[in-house]
Amino acid sequence: MDDVKISIIGAGSASFSVRLIRDLCLTPNLEGSTVSFMDINKERLDAVYAFCRKYAMEMKIKLNLEKTMDRRKSLKDADFVINTAMVVGYGGYRAGWNIGFKHGYRFGGSYHIMHDEGFWINFHQFKLFESIVNDILDICPDAWYLKVANPVLAGVTWIGRKYPKLKFVGLCHGYRGVFSIANVLGLNAERMTYLVPGVNHFIWLTHFYYNGEDAYPLLDRWIEREAPKYWETIPPSSGLGPKAVDLYKRFGVFPIGDTCTPGGGAWPWWYHIDDETEKRWKEDPKRWWSFVLNPPRRDPVAELIKIAQSSVKATSMYPPQKSGESIIDIIESIACDIPRIFQVNIMNSGKLLPGVPEDFEVEVPALVSKRGIQGIATDGLPKPLIAHILRDRVAPVETELEAYEIGSKELLLGLIMMDPWTRSEEQAVKLLDDILNLPFNREMKKHYK
Repeated sequence: MDDVKISIIGAGSASFSVRLIRDLCLTPNLEGSTVSFMDINKERLDAVYAFCRKYAMEMKIKLNLEKTMDRRKSLKDADFVINTAMVVGYGGYRAGWNIGFKHGYRFGGSYHIMHDEGFWINFHQFKLFESIVNDILDICPDAWYLKVANPVLAGVTWIGRKYPKLKFVGLCHGYRGVFSIANVLGLNAERMTYLVPGVNHFIWLTHFYYNGEDAYPLLDRWIEREAPKYWETIPPSSGLGPKAVDLYKRFGVFPIGDTCTPGGGAWPWWYHIDDETEKRWKEDPKRWWSFVLNPPRRDPVAELIKIAQSSVKATSMYPPQKSGESIIDIIESIACDIPRIFQVNIMNSGKLLPGVPEDFEVEVPALVSKRGIQGIATDGLPKPLIAHILRDRVAPVETELEAYEIGSKELLLGLIMMDPWTRSEEQAVKLLDDILNLPFNREMKKHYK
């Protein structure tokens, strides 16, 4: 196998880049690869590069590490392009959410306001995605584009429609919530099989087996006998909390990952109508998002610089064990032709998830090898959940994408009107105007007329 070149766009994301290098160091088939770190923030870029270089040296793994602030230079000869960049950062989330709070919006509403894929965040992400994709098609058209940055749901849908020749996949680690269930039940994950189809941040455990036997009775027994005691000690908004169990009882399949947590918008709204209701369901999205709403003073970049320049071992801070992310494993499967099945976000071509439009994103299993990424058809979801996908995911995304494509402020207002906390058009107009008047949204305000 020829040496592989991996370009990381937004490499200044310290935790992500370090996890990726650690996984790469633990993948012998990819030793000798070139990794090009690219970011527009020089301080963060230098810190991540220095730390990762030290990490690889301690692991005695040969990697050719490069750094640049020039994206086109990073993309030259790339075989894989990973995008983890977030244009507005947590400060952009916080500014928009505070406006939402001011106008009566709560977590648990729509995906497009009180969530980290708010419409003002997505505007900047769409522009970034388009510029990256155009550069890839110009500079390294045969490269695989691994889209990790949000929005995955709207982003995969939009890219898949607009750039049919692009080789790309969206990735999210939310599906690993099934391993949290295994851990709580005391199951050996290697003897477990599962299927969790849906759309991004809305996936459900439709098949669950342990040693070849249906494992749902084990989960039912845990819910009946042990869950109440477990809930006494867990933090609010848990993926295994009372809300998740109640949704399981309503729909007959268990919500996985960020499906019902604040990481997925805290869907559905009726558990969040007021503080008292949230408390009854052991939900607290504001606390869950406290690292954004009340950011810690700790500077991860400063910590990386300190360790990179000291005698402290980088491997002592990040022990050499796989992160659980599938990114490097997917690269290995494609580059080395090792067929394996992964959970991916791709277009619903071939009706991989019945009931969802074929030109829309779905999260399903896929066979990954030198031949590429081939989605595997599923049995689908219960009809009531498909109805929720169409109302709460497909309809808003279609509205947002059309608004973005034609620059329609009216459609953007319509998107806000879909939120369950919107009580009047006047309320929606005030929210939209305040969002558009944020300093970092000047370009957005010009775009939507």
